[in-house]
Amino acid sequence: MPSAPLHAEGIVPEGARADVFREIFWVFLLLGTLVGVVVITYMFYNAYAYAASRTRRRETDADRPQLGELPTGGGSGRKLFISFALSTIIVISLIAWTYGALLSVEASPMDQSEDTLDIRVEAYQFGWEFTYPNGHTTDGTLRVPEGKAVELTLTSRDVFHNLGIPELRVKADAIPGQTTTTRFTASEQGTYRASCYELCGSGHSYMTAEVVVMEPDDYEQWYENTTANAEETTETRQTSAQRPTEVSE
Repeated sequence: MPSAPLHAEGIVPEGARADVFREIFWVFLLLGTLVGVVVITYMFYNAYAYAASRTRRRETDADRPQLGELPTGGGSGRKLFISFALSTIIVISLIAWTYGALLSVEASPMDQSEDTLDIRVEAYQFGWEFTYPNGHTTDGTLRVPEGKAVELTLTSRDVFHNLGIPELRVKADAIPGQTTTTRFTASEQGTYRASCYELCGSGHSYMTAEVVVMEPDDYEQWYENTTANAEETTETRQTSAQRPTEVSE
């Protein structure tokens, strides 16, 4: 992977998706603020220098270039070259750093050596269905443990949808007949809102779901109960199928 040397040196941010995007945001904000301060300071400096030298320029009006002549004494474009070169270096470095960070975000769980919880998401008009590894299915509520990597595999049973969880920095398409994946790690317990961000019909604005981030032990207890319920339901169905059908007279 191209970003491996950068990871080894600690240049590219690693961690949960939300943490990486937060660091990218702060880097862009700080660099943008720094560039703005430098440009505005230089502008005011030149305005002050121009105002302070008006008297001196009046005394040397004869030395002013005539129409069609190029001004002299500007350093032969040295300032322009230096500013262009520095801008190019900064922009290319920022692009390379951001690309490495995005590669880290999109890396597979195997590359990140994480134990990932795989959950299948099926979108429909107008709701979300979540299927856990044990086959347990919930509608409208997604439960995940705090601090554990979660991989969502999305698809749709009707039209195009888009799952977005802004607080967890999650956004992925749900396409009929295809699957897409996205990963996240919730670092704080709480209840978050998932919405559809693809106009999908008259009930689009009501297509929401709750994402409940639970304490790991509480999640394991809940998950074990869903497994037991699933097994009990299967046994009940098998028993019912073996019973003779009663015919009423």
